[in-house]
Amino acid sequence: MNLKFLQFFDFILFFCVVALVTFGVLFIYSSGINSEGMNVSSEYVKQIIWGSTGILLMLALSLFDYRKISRYVPQIFVAACGVLIFTKFFGRYVNGARSWLGIGPFGIQPSEFTKVVFILFLAWYLDKTKKTQDQRKRFIISLGIMFIPMGLILAQPDLGTSLVYFPIFLAMTFIAGIPVRYILLIFLGGMMTIIFTVLPIWESQIAHHSVIFIRILTNTTLRLILIFATGSIGVLSLLGMFFYRHNKYFYWISYFAAIFCGALIFSYFAGKVLKEYQVMRLIVFIDPYADPRGAGWNIIQSKTAIGSGNLFGRGYLQGTQSHYRFLPEQSTDFIFSILSEELGFVGCMAVFALYFLIFMRTIFIIKNASNTFGLMIASGVLGMFVFHFLVNVGMVMGIMPITGIPLLFLSYGGSSLWTAMICVGLLMSVSSRKFGF
Repeated sequence: MNLKFLQFFDFILFFCVVALVTFGVLFIYSSGINSEGMNVSSEYVKQIIWGSTGILLMLALSLFDYRKISRYVPQIFVAACGVLIFTKFFGRYVNGARSWLGIGPFGIQPSEFTKVVFILFLAWYLDKTKKTQDQRKRFIISLGIMFIPMGLILAQPDLGTSLVYFPIFLAMTFIAGIPVRYILLIFLGGMMTIIFTVLPIWESQIAHHSVIFIRILTNTTLRLILIFATGSIGVLSLLGMFFYRHNKYFYWISYFAAIFCGALIFSYFAGKVLKEYQVMRLIVFIDPYADPRGAGWNIIQSKTAIGSGNLFGRGYLQGTQSHYRFLPEQSTDFIFSILSEELGFVGCMAVFALYFLIFMRTIFIIKNASNTFGLMIASGVLGMFVFHFLVNVGMVMGIMPITGIPLLFLSYGGSSLWTAMICVGLLMSVSSRKFGF
């Protein structure tokens, strides 16, 4: 480490990450305290080890010139997909998914590290094709690049981790200059698929009465008729575009018909693929008291913990929801609930400020990146960080469905922590190369 490196080292980003990791260790320790004040978990020790080694890994990557890895990215992507396939058949079965590799108590989650590989490979492709391919082709191939690892992770099945690939894809393609109408096609299609998947569940489990529109989604024959009708409209509109090239109305009719038809098709398969516990997560997201002693317990207890923190919290190690074991997965998915109960609104705002600074520094790096490859990497990292933050915090507050997505830097887990640290190291590398280091 030389003086030139220190001159361009991003101390703000570094100290924000270290502060969040420290918060994480403190509240992972608190999550291990039982109602008698005894520490019954050694998770905090493991987190200290992962955090310390992660910081070293982050510093090493910040010294490494990220541009040198670009020539090896395709091979790394193929290898990562191979590991995902191996994990599907020979991995360790944990929490309903075969997504872990390891020996004895030691294990890693390959799907976490694949997020970094995906960012690098998509960045490499978007950089390589910025002047040689039309935007439609770039978009379709980028979509294929996303669906490969995403599909392999869904096969494990790990729905929560697979969802992270969407915001990464959206952020990178937007910054790469892909037309917004293509990106909105995926975004709106995804949102409508979720809505069409949830509505039949809402009707049968919560409303308990038949709704005319929803009957189309629950009756296979009516759904097929609607799919055929919207598909026909889309095809006829495409023919109209072919014969009347300057008429944009046909384009937009086919555009929205494709979104609607695709959502009808994918929501049907989503309804068949979703497991019972995933369906219950959707139900309790809409109404936690539909199953207050079962699937709704997590959200109810989390909201109770957050609300009981008030302005300044109960005090460190003074929380009741975690110490009496009312919070499930409290060191991983619901770590923010413990922090909220013990530090209150003020503590939450301090943590929010640290995340906000990380997001702003990442945006600064995006704006000042010296090349497209670095720009794309930083964009993907921002998409991943923001999604993890919004979904996890929204989940524990009850405004997002429970998906099992950790709060980066705070939640217990070596794979997610190292993945986040690697991403920060890449950000620092992109930042320092702007100044010729």
